This record gives sequence, structure tokens and C-alpha cells, in this order.
Amino acid sequence: MEDKRRTARNLVAKLSSVSERTRNEALAELRLISRQDPESRPLIADAGAVPYLSETLYSSSPAIQENAAATLLNLSITSRDSLMSTWGLLDALSHALSNSASQGAVQSCAATLHSILIANESSRSIIGSKRDILYTLLSIIGDKHAPACSIKDALKALFGIALYQLNRASLVGLGAVPALVSLIVRDARKGIVEDATAVLAQIAGCEESEEAMRKAGGLKVLGDLLDEKTAASTRMRENAVAALLNLARCGGERGRKEVREMGVKVMDVITEVGENGSPKGKAKAGELLKFVVDGNEYENEVRELRLKFNSMNAFIDHSI
Repeated sequence: MEDKRRTARNLVAKLSSVSERTRNEALAELRLISRQDPESRPLIADAGAVPYLSETLYSSSPAIQENAAATLLNLSITSRDSLMSTWGLLDALSHALSNSASQGAVQSCAATLHSILIANESSRSIIGSKRDILYTLLSIIGDKHAPACSIKDALKALFGIALYQLNRASLVGLGAVPALVSLIVRDARKGIVEDATAVLAQIAGCEESEEAMRKAGGLKVLGDLLDEKTAASTRMRENAVAALLNLARCGGERGRKEVREMGVKVMDVITEVGENGSPKGKAKAGELLKFVVDGNEYENEVRELRLKFNSMNAFIDHSI
């Protein structure tokens, strides 16, 4: 271990060399070591690498930016506190996200944000306050020519940001709802649509989302995902159920009425999620069904809905 610590210190010291070649070689080696040797990651962070790596994200060289971003991503797995305590790190990540010519650097920066957000709850409010980061992440998912990996990493970062309640209104204000709805409609790649619907479900959990969803046609898109004729995956459907439920919880009277009307149309699939989904999916489907059944004003539909709802509850009770 002492040899690894000594190696980390030597390489980090070279990052401040007056020789550009020495700095670049040390950076490339740090990237390799931090990827291949988990034990070395905290040693590299403790040796003071993070401030140097952060500053290197402003380099005009795409290759150097990529090495720095990839090393930060590797260090974020075990040394998230070191990253968050480094002054200017978030600004540097934002700069590379929006200015780097290297897609690898963009992907690593977005993935670094996700790594921090998922493990460190206190970071969510801090990162969510950086509107330039939110704007850039939304720009990535709105770019039709962005690589799939960049979009997926941006979506994962947005999901982590949206986990914090107060960030959701900011995301809505920056156009997250139409960006996500458009992505869901135009992209046929399963993984991307699953991630996009997960983010949309989180953002639906604020009152500002109701009008944005209405303008973007979001409710119809959620209904399409819950249509028996579509080939939506189980995760997409669970996310659609969660989004409708959040709209019902946070929306106004008009929004709740629209959710109930949609619920009537896609009741069979909601019931299926309640019977065959994940534990969380089952719970949310049951709550959505109860909301639709108890509040629906049309007598014939109510009778049919109650039969399905009671049948599903009996199934869940029996399975437990």
C-alpha cells in the first residue's frame, strides 16, 4: 500500500510540472491507475489530485480534458467528498459539459455528477442550484445528434438532480418537460426511453409540472406508454404510472381530472402493473387505481373500475 501511496504522490506532483509533456503523461497514467486499481483511488484523491484535475477541465485540448474527466469519474466512486469539497469543481464540470469537443469528456462529466448525486444526498441541492449545469444537461438530451452514451449519462444526472424536491420546479422552468417528452417520442432505444420516463416521473412531482405537461402533450405520451397496443417495457410502464400518480398528487383540480380520465382509458395496463410489476410498481399502481376509482364521476366506468381494482387487491393480498 505504501508503494501505491508513493506512486500517487509522485504522479500528482507531476501535474504541476512546467513541462506540458510531463503533465500529460502523469495525467494519462493517473487515468489508467484509477480505472484499474480501486485501492489507488482514495490515495490519488488524498494526494491532492482533484484541484489539478478540475483545473485541467479548462484545457483547450480535447484529449487532455477527456483524461481529466475520466480520472475524476473514477475517483468519484470512492472519494465523492473530496470532489464536492474542491472549490470550483462544479463550475469546471459545467464548462467541460458545454464546451468540450470530446464526447468522452462530456460523458465522464455527466457520469461524475450522477455518481455524486446518487450517493450524496446533500449534494443534490447544491448541484441543482447550478442552473448552467441543468441547462447543459437538458441541451444534451435535446440534441438529436448527441451520442446515446451522452444522452444516457445526462439523463442519469438529471434523475439524481430531480430526486431533490426543490430542484423539480427549476427543471420545469428550464424546459425539462418538453425536452423529455420529445425524447421519449422520437427515440426508439429502450434504455434511453426508460431513463427519460424515470426522470419525467420525478419531475411530475411538483405543481409546476401540470401546465408544462399539458403544453407538451405529456399526458397523452404517458397514456400511449400504458396502451396495450404499444411495446413499452415494464419499466417504462411503471415510470408512466409513477408520473401519473405524481401529477395526481401535485396537480390542481383540472390536472387530477385529466389523470382520472386517462386512467379510465388505460386501466387494464395499470392493473397489470399492479399485479406483475416490481414491489414499488405494484404499490404505485394500486394507489393510482384507487385515485381513479374513488374520484371518477362516470357511473358505468366506476362500476367496472371497482371490479378491476378489487380483483387486483385480492391478487396482491394473496401474493403477500
